[in-house]
Amino acid sequence: MILCFVSCPNIKRCSHAPNMFVYYQNHYPVLFRGVNGTVAHEFIVDLRGFKNTAGIEPEDVAKRLMDYGFHAPTMSWPVPGTLMIEPTESESKAELDRFCDAMISIREEIAQIEKGNADSHNNVLKGAPHPPSLLMQDTWSKPYSREYAAFPASWLRTAKFWPSTGRVDNVYGDRNLICTLLPVSQMVEEEAAATA
Repeated sequence: MILCFVSCPNIKRCSHAPNMFVYYQNHYPVLFRGVNGTVAHEFIVDLRGFKNTAGIEPEDVAKRLMDYGFHAPTMSWPVPGTLMIEPTESESKAELDRFCDAMISIREEIAQIEKGNADSHNNVLKGAPHPPSLLMQDTWSKPYSREYAAFPASWLRTAKFWPSTGRVDNVYGDRNLICTLLPVSQMVEEEAAATA
């Protein structure tokens, strides 16, 4: 559909995935490459090896991306332990470059764990995201600085999107749903009273 609205000279510019892939190929394993080693409009970054080398899961990378101001890509689909990156046509090249820089920076944070320079259980990835409510507490017991937690890249100092909450237990939340609606019987009574 989008090709109907794009002129011929601009069709190649519609997908930035191959361009982004060039950034990643030296930092992360990428699955499902074509016969020439290329990718399509999306590509899958394989994070599975980091569980063994650094104790890092895709969720840790996804949460750390929030500190960089990005919503995480599709996680663990179609392959468990991966991120599927699918840049949209509406994102500027500058924004895509910032995303690539964030992912490369996160890879460097993983490397610090792999080298033993950061604790595998208490590190900036396992502690992410870092909302203001956490960063402004009187005490800070983490082995990394508040400044690094909040501003892992220099460009975040002038354009920071703050995560609203810290890490939550996703599995617990999925298994223990809490309904915030009124009981159905009370809703029926209120509706009946309103129409009477």
